[in-house]
This record gives sequence, C-alpha cells and structure tokens, in this order.
Amino acid sequence: MPVLEAEAEAPVHPKSHDRFQALLAKARSYEPVRVAVAHPCDRVSLESVIEAAKLRLIVPILVGPRDRIQEVAAQHGLDISAFETVDAPYSESAAAKAVELVRAGKADALMKGSLHTDELMSAVVRRETGLRTSRRISHCFVMDVPGHDQPLVITDAAINIAPDLKTKADIVQNAIGLVRALGTNEVRVAILSAMETVNPDVPSTIEAAALCKMADRGQITGAVLDGPLALDNAISPRAAEIKKIVSPVAGRANILVVPDLEAGNMLAKSLSFLADADAAGIVLGARVPVILTSRADNEVARLASCALALLLVAARRQAPAAIQ
Repeated sequence: MPVLEAEAEAPVHPKSHDRFQALLAKARSYEPVRVAVAHPCDRVSLESVIEAAKLRLIVPILVGPRDRIQEVAAQHGLDISAFETVDAPYSESAAAKAVELVRAGKADALMKGSLHTDELMSAVVRRETGLRTSRRISHCFVMDVPGHDQPLVITDAAINIAPDLKTKADIVQNAIGLVRALGTNEVRVAILSAMETVNPDVPSTIEAAALCKMADRGQITGAVLDGPLALDNAISPRAAEIKKIVSPVAGRANILVVPDLEAGNMLAKSLSFLADADAAGIVLGARVPVILTSRADNEVARLASCALALLLVAARRQAPAAIQ
C-alpha cells in the first residue's frame, strides 16, 4: 500500500488569489478611472461598485432608474450618496446613456450592472452612436489559477461565436494589448487546437499556422506566437519537452487563443470549477474597456475586472501605441 499512501500525500495547491492581489496592488498605484455603470439595480452590482470605489479603482457614475437604485441601496444598507447618478428609466436606455457619457468624455470605461450583456454590448457596437473602432470587439478572461506561476488569458470565450481568420487576428491583437497593459513585456501567445501539427482536416490548425505567419509579416505585433498547440504543450514545459516542441511559447504561454467560443467557455469554466481558478472579465476593441462581471463572481474577481480596466486606461494614456 505504500504507493497509495504516496499518492494520497501528493501536494494539493490551495485556492489562492496571489496573482489577483498583485494585480490590485499595481492598479492602485494609478489614479482611479471614471466608470459609467449601466443599470446597477441589484445588491451585487452596487456592492461591487462600492468596494471598487473604496479601493480607489474607479470613480463610478451610476446610470439607471434613480429611484430604483436608491431603493435597492436602502434595502441592503448600502451608502451610495457619494456617487453621481444619471437617471435612465430602463435597462436599454441605461446602456445607451452610459455609452453616451463615454462619447462625451465624461467616463473612461463602462461597467455592466444588472442588465443582460447583450443589452450593454448592443449599445457599444451600434454603428452611429456606439464605441466601435477599426478592431473587432472581443472578450478576455484573465484567470488566476492556483499552482500556476502566472495569470492566463483566455480569448475569446464570450463574444465571438465562430470567429474567422480576420476576426481571430483582432482577438489576438486585443489580448496582446491587454497583457502588455498589465506590465508583461514578454507576451507569448499559443493558438490552441486539438493537436500541435497542421492537419488540413482540422481547420483550427490551418488558421493557427496562418496567424503565426501573419505575426512573422508584422500583421500582428507585440508578441511571439506559436500554433497550433494543444493545451498541454502550451502551458506545461514537461509536455512540450515530451512532444519535442522547441519554441519560446510552448510550455510558457500567457495567452491562450481558443478555436471558438464553446471551447473557450468550457476551458475557462473547467479552470474555475475544477481547478478553483478565479476569472476577471474584460471586453476589448471598443474605444474604452468594458467591465463584464457575473453575479456568480466572488468579490476578488469583480475587483480584478475593475483593476484590468484601470490598467488599460492608464497604459493608453502613457503609451497608446504600445497596447493598440
């Protein structure tokens, strides 16, 4: 039975917020960012805003039905008296008004309150009155995985369902800008598939190879890319060594680009529910960062999402070209 005893004593990584705590500490070295919070009409939304404001991550502008917001705050004993409130009668109008505040230069980021993500993003992508840029909008999860030595960025797991090659190029460039804004100079992008060889029968492997060649030609900048890579040899040096993959990315990736939304969503949730990881969410590619939080997120993850927005805004002010 000694083998079983040894297996029983194998080290288990405790749940840790070390990487997110470091992220919060870095963000707090900057001035807080002005954030238009769309329709914060439940307890979780208001508590998130209050805690982020206490840490001086954000200066919130509450956008939604004023009476309802005040009623929720009073019901749960939450003090929002210090925050500006902009009245908007319902969720869609709150999203539109929050976007309007950004366009008028009165807010530097958006934050989702208790409305549906589609409602907020519809206002963001609206052609005439939204916040579009030349880049395709995409989403990143920044994962704090216990036992892993660095945050992992997974993209896109929330917006682009089945991105084509052009969209994937924007998804990659958006993620590179985020990681550079976090202060990481060595950005390593793994384009994931089910295998590490190009197979004409598996389209994601062909697109991975094309993205890497686009990086070679300067169409994607600011990082080193490799792919196709399977998940194991993207994040495990040992797996890369066994497969005899020699590259600056294999085993050391800090950005994981998934083939489609379904794969990304399952990967992120697998890390959350099986590896006790926390996930901060941010939308990129618009004129300003969009903070997406979930009612299922814990407080650290919600605050980390605000910290991401603050660091992106600060980085754009300091060196806009470096994170575009």
